[in-house]
Amino acid sequence: MPQGQPLTIPDDLLTTRQRRNRPLLIVHTGDGKGKSTAAFGLAMRGWNQGFRIGVFQFVKSAKWRIGEQTVLERLGALHADTGEGGPVEWHKMGAGWSWSRKEGSESDHAAAAAEGWLEIKRRISEESHDLYVLDEFTYPLNWGWIDVDDVVDTLANRPGRQHVVVTGRRVDPKLAEIADLVTEMGNVKHPMDAGQKGQRGIEW
Repeated sequence: MPQGQPLTIPDDLLTTRQRRNRPLLIVHTGDGKGKSTAAFGLAMRGWNQGFRIGVFQFVKSAKWRIGEQTVLERLGALHADTGEGGPVEWHKMGAGWSWSRKEGSESDHAAAAAEGWLEIKRRISEESHDLYVLDEFTYPLNWGWIDVDDVVDTLANRPGRQHVVVTGRRVDPKLAEIADLVTEMGNVKHPMDAGQKGQRGIEW
């Protein structure tokens, strides 16, 4: 792909502008570190272009606050105050779902994940966001909490210009097949291999 030029031009009857502006389904998978970090970085880039950002975390505890959440929520507040960038919503599993304020336990996670996916489906149908970050979404798919075929059908046929980023290990082949961009992050070396735990500013 020299100088950002595609190697092939598909016979899809689209203009260069139309093809360039098609909404993307992006997957960050693999055993390496950085899948969520890359997705949140993309969300910040989209915010700068005025995108309406919706972040949905499917595994992390509703009580655990990562650094990107603080940054993106402050950017959302900046948008509300000044009009700069775009609006931001951030939702987490269980008690973090703003539409269902209830305490979640381990046994409730499957139901909470399914409920979260139904809410995302509703928002996709209504074209509520320009960029969706479905963080650690591969796990409830792998565990059978959410129907993979329903996800594939919904994302493949989403209306308008809505970008979607999915993160998590072991992406389902059906989801990878319909994605426009799949990046597999490999674990070559990690501080945990030497017994070092996560640290402030790097992991959260």
